[in-house]
Amino acid sequence: MMGMKIRFFCLFFPVVFIVHKAELVKFCGDIVPDPNFVHLEKPFTAQCIINETCLKEDASRIIWRVKGIKVPETQYKVVNHTVSSVTFENPATLVSPLTCSVLVSGQVEQTLYGIFFTVALPPDQPKNLTCVAYNQDNLTCTWDPGRPTNLNTNYTLMHRWANIQKNYCIPKESNNSCTVRYPDFQFFVDTTFQVEAKNELGSQESEVLTVDPVNIVKPNPPQLSDLISAVELPNALKIKWKNPINAFKLKYNIRYRPIKNQDWEMVPEEDTASHRDSFTLQDLLPYTEYEVSIRCIKEDGRGFWSDWSEVKKQVTPEAQPSRGPDVWKNVDSPDADGNRDVTIMWKALGDSVANGKILLYGVTFQSRSQSKTFNVTETSYKISLSKEINYVSVTAYNSRFASPPAKLNIPRSGSCQVLAPELSVKAYPKEEQLWVEWNPQNKNLDGYIIEWCNKYAKEGCDSDWQREPRSAQSTFLRGELEPLKCYLIKVYQLFKDGCESVAAVEAYLQQGTPSVGPSVHTKQVEKYKAILQWTPVPFDKQNGFIKNYTLTYKASHGNETTLVIDPLDTEYTLSGLDGNTLYSVHMVAYTEKGGKDGPVFTFTTLKFANGEVEAIVVSSCVAFLILVLIGVMLCFNHRDLIKKHIWPNVPDPSKSNIAQWSPQTPSRHDFNAKAHPFQDGSFTDVSVVEITAENPKSFSEQDIKSMDPMKKNTSEGLSSGIGGSSCMSSPRLSVSDCDEVESAQTTSSTVQYSTVIISGYRDQQPTAVSPHIFSRSESTQPLLDCEERPEEPNAVDKEGSPEGANQYFKQTCGLEDFTNKLQDLHQEELPSHLQEQLSASGQHFGERERDLSEFPLGQNGQLADSQLDTNSGECKSYLPQTVRSGGYMPQ
Repeated sequence: MMGMKIRFFCLFFPVVFIVHKAELVKFCGDIVPDPNFVHLEKPFTAQCIINETCLKEDASRIIWRVKGIKVPETQYKVVNHTVSSVTFENPATLVSPLTCSVLVSGQVEQTLYGIFFTVALPPDQPKNLTCVAYNQDNLTCTWDPGRPTNLNTNYTLMHRWANIQKNYCIPKESNNSCTVRYPDFQFFVDTTFQVEAKNELGSQESEVLTVDPVNIVKPNPPQLSDLISAVELPNALKIKWKNPINAFKLKYNIRYRPIKNQDWEMVPEEDTASHRDSFTLQDLLPYTEYEVSIRCIKEDGRGFWSDWSEVKKQVTPEAQPSRGPDVWKNVDSPDADGNRDVTIMWKALGDSVANGKILLYGVTFQSRSQSKTFNVTETSYKISLSKEINYVSVTAYNSRFASPPAKLNIPRSGSCQVLAPELSVKAYPKEEQLWVEWNPQNKNLDGYIIEWCNKYAKEGCDSDWQREPRSAQSTFLRGELEPLKCYLIKVYQLFKDGCESVAAVEAYLQQGTPSVGPSVHTKQVEKYKAILQWTPVPFDKQNGFIKNYTLTYKASHGNETTLVIDPLDTEYTLSGLDGNTLYSVHMVAYTEKGGKDGPVFTFTTLKFANGEVEAIVVSSCVAFLILVLIGVMLCFNHRDLIKKHIWPNVPDPSKSNIAQWSPQTPSRHDFNAKAHPFQDGSFTDVSVVEITAENPKSFSEQDIKSMDPMKKNTSEGLSSGIGGSSCMSSPRLSVSDCDEVESAQTTSSTVQYSTVIISGYRDQQPTAVSPHIFSRSESTQPLLDCEERPEEPNAVDKEGSPEGANQYFKQTCGLEDFTNKLQDLHQEELPSHLQEQLSASGQHFGERERDLSEFPLGQNGQLADSQLDTNSGECKSYLPQTVRSGGYMPQ
């Protein structure tokens, strides 16, 4: 919004101003004064006058604004009811345009008038007026114009000499200098100079400068024409030049230096205070390149020195080398004859010592018997020498001269003992170089050799060396050394007989932080401690001497712990750890410049300490063994009870005396499965024997009577032991078909046997035409093997016998066992009349057993069918019964 107002004023007011001047329109207000420029350093007051013919408002409602910003009312002043003024004590805050407005009805601000102006300064007085006459060509004056005025300010240089009219010089490109060309000025005439500055706010003039232009001359620099190096002038150079001005005499300054130096050397001023055009530099270094420059001024010293001339270079003549090269040796192990390969090395002479270009070296080997000289251009020579004492000398040659020979003794093979070092050596950086110092104990020496190399360089330790006199005790290594490299420094003491002793030290020109950190791993981990090992930082990546290691470890649920470790250690034992806990570990290697972290390593402590698992296993095994022994002892002491519950005694029907009540075993040869198994009136009495499970030994007298086979009539059938009546529907039914019936049995098992109805009497052969009829009882005994599979022929039939015997039972009757049981019962519990009957029964069973034993056995141990069919009773056997669901009740 403010920007729109400004653009509005910029476009609107010029038009209004023109119309106002033409008196075509009457403004409602006016501002006086209406200046184009406002003095920056003087207070400025403006008045706003309301035109009453246009607007009926009071001057107290006038508002002043500077570039749209309201001026504080403290600067207002109401002169009368139509005039309001504003005062700016510091016009630096005053910005164009300045407007006045009035609040009309409804508090609407209406602009009355505005003015545009420039805040500026009048020119300052020019100061420091200086004029210089450059050679004979022009004269230039310069001055200080002072502060910026923000106005277009004009400067004029006025000069005149004698009574001649003033000349004016108006600067074209700057406001602080102006140049007068010759002949608008003259030498040897006093000339006045003055500068005038003027703008719309005022004008100023500088002080008058009066000077003779000859005294303000600055000559052009002399032009070097030649720099001569001649053999006739050793250690000297001759300089020639041309003077820049011939109108008056000059004096000179000459400077020179070797090109490798930074500082200039000056020729004494008294040697060059007279006018000349050549000079000879003396006492220079031989065969050294110099650069020379020259300048001049008026001989009387008035005016200004010229600029330095361009540099010219030249090499001084050669001279004899000041000394021979430094010589050193490398002696290999001697052979069986004492001969050894010797490498002689020497240092190239520096320019300040060689005094010329070295073209070749003369190497002389001398012993008692012979002398040999070799000219070489390299800085080493290898030769095989005898075991005698040899003397070596090396001489350097330039184009004109030879250096003094440098000598070295090579002792007899095996004559030098290994000497312990007699000095202590230190090395450290100093003044950006490597400083070596030592403290010799023996003064009778021929000198020292300082040898050094990069100890861990990949290409090997390529040695550099330098020789020091016997009076020296310290020196800088003169060679190209690199920072962050470890140097192995050896100091050799050279004795006059050619032997030496050596002491070594390591040093860095500049140390830094290691490039990599140490890598940690575990050597052994236990429950409460861990042995850590780490790979030290490689020597070529240490970048300094390792001062110490810091080991930091932290549990997954704990705080960090930091330990400081000696740099020579490679393992550390952490103790007091928590079992089954994850730990993180890392190390930092420190030099004097800082440290470098290694990678983080994690490990987990064991859940059990050493021996805990073995102790648990052993104790568990011992406890188990004790429990087993206790269990075995308990089982042995309660074997009857265990046998009763796990292996109960099951009655064997084959040994029951009920088998004696059955008629002779009928033959099933004529059995017709399709015919009805029973006929009307074929059933006889069914014998029932009840035995209580709780007390099998308690028998009533009536029970015993019912068991007596001698009491049975011949019409009673032999109990077959076949299961309940539900199983009689088919002779092929298996034992499992009777599960539902058996589940209804009670624990006091009622053992009922079916009656076998046959025609005939006991011990008689039944006729073939008479059918065998079985009457089933409610017995819970399982079917015998022969009863379940009546259709299967016996073993004899399978072998092809003419007529197989049909047997119900495949086991022989245990008559003897049954008799023994009855006798035991007779002796213990039965009454006397029952005991007699049982005895008679036992005799009867014994006779039957004897009759059976006379029958021949068939295949598979069975009796022959022809005899077993008619004369022997069949052996009956029963399967044991269990109390589980689906089984048979125990008897």
